[in-house]
Amino acid sequence: MLSPMELPFFTGIATGAGLIIAIGAQNAFVLTQGIRKQFRFTIALICALCDTVLISLGVAGLGAVIEKSPILLTFASLGGALFLFIYGVLNLKRATRITEGMNPETQNVTSLKQIIITTLAITLLNPHVYLDTVVLLGSIGSTFPSNARYLFALGAIFMSFLWFFSLSYGSTLLSPLFRKAITWKVLDILIAMVMWVIAFNLMRFSGLFDF
Repeated sequence: MLSPMELPFFTGIATGAGLIIAIGAQNAFVLTQGIRKQFRFTIALICALCDTVLISLGVAGLGAVIEKSPILLTFASLGGALFLFIYGVLNLKRATRITEGMNPETQNVTSLKQIIITTLAITLLNPHVYLDTVVLLGSIGSTFPSNARYLFALGAIFMSFLWFFSLSYGSTLLSPLFRKAITWKVLDILIAMVMWVIAFNLMRFSGLFDF
């Protein structure tokens, strides 16, 4: 049996895991850069810190405010869909240019500035991030007494840090597979497909398009 102090913390861990550990644009990006061994710490830290801020705001009550302002989510959905569509196109274009085996430790090195901007864009231009962290986690956290909500938030934040750093550094175990060109081609194509599916769903979510 969990104590009254342990229950909100472990509930936050379990809920956070259920929302964070899923195939999506952010996780695909973290996985790809982890395999390439490029700025792994920076990327994982940015993703986890963004979650920290959003989860804290949600548990503090911002989730209820956003939930009542669908126009904010509509604009975020359209902007996120456009970004993810373009990002998918770039992945597909890169897949068509791969003609030989690549070393994931040395290929496609980008600048720290580019990595930071892309990580923030992948994270913050997806309205599902706000739905999961601010609205959903915020709503669940509000069911706990005020003095226990911070424990729920800490549990979810802990899970976020654990997941992103595990994904970023654990993905290097796949590095031997990516010394073959075909593996990179498959990964880039799959990521492009994931980006486009998410973009399509975001456009549907916006309510401006009837598919």
